[in-house]
Amino acid sequence: MREEIRLVPLGEVEVYLEDVGALDAPALAIVHGGPGGSSYVFREMLGEELADYRVLYIDQRGSGRSPALPPDPRLFTVDALVEDLDALRDALGLERWALLAHGFGAVPALEYARRFPAFVRGVVLVGPWVHYPWLAKRLWRASRALQDQPVEGAPEDPQAALEEAFAELEPKAVFDALMFPSDHGRAQYEWVVEGSGLMPGAHVGEMFVVNGLWALDYTPYLMDLSLAPHVIVGEKDGTSYPEQAEAVVDLAGGTLEVIPGAGHYPWIDAPEVFVRALYAALDAVLEEE
Repeated sequence: MREEIRLVPLGEVEVYLEDVGALDAPALAIVHGGPGGSSYVFREMLGEELADYRVLYIDQRGSGRSPALPPDPRLFTVDALVEDLDALRDALGLERWALLAHGFGAVPALEYARRFPAFVRGVVLVGPWVHYPWLAKRLWRASRALQDQPVEGAPEDPQAALEEAFAELEPKAVFDALMFPSDHGRAQYEWVVEGSGLMPGAHVGEMFVVNGLWALDYTPYLMDLSLAPHVIVGEKDGTSYPEQAEAVVDLAGGTLEVIPGAGHYPWIDAPEVFVRALYAALDAVLEEE
């Protein structure tokens, strides 16, 4: 299989790219989560399932295997990620591509599709996060539940909710409680991540927080989309289902596939069911043209 790995200059930054698959196959860009994540997990766990596509495994600016950037809030905005995507598309000479986004990656993918609809064949979202105040309240409730405390009355201010959620527990423990329905799934994910040798992009996430990430409500923009996304979500993904995933479909149209028993990484918890759902979504994207 053809594979090209390189750093691609995009103005003031470079991004790491693994360009895999036939040049004449439909192009599929991976928009990973985080912020500060990597596309490594996608390729390591799903690469063989995407052999029919030209898959572009992109590590976002300052994240994963892309060169580190200084902790400057100006460098870490959704607009910057959107502009990077289009600069990369142009650098690769692609007229159109589809986007496969996970978690945090949903917002830059959707905003790219809203801003550059002529270049987008379709968007597939897995466990999307589009309303961060909702997510903050979910984290607050999860933290309270882990400490056997009442889960009613979450603070309206998302920053206050987060401060209370993480006052006694590590953020990872609270996120894990919402994302992983089983210890086995969590351990498998951590084994893959540890195998990458990549350190989490902590300051990338910090800069997005400085820029107001936890106040971000993208849902009003969903009604401006000219295409309808395809959403796949784990039934046990407390970070996305039901509020976030259903909001995307309710406001933007499209399809919603709920994977029974799965969490935020449904390809770990229910791989066969997830792959069928993913191919159905990607086939629909190609048929819609």
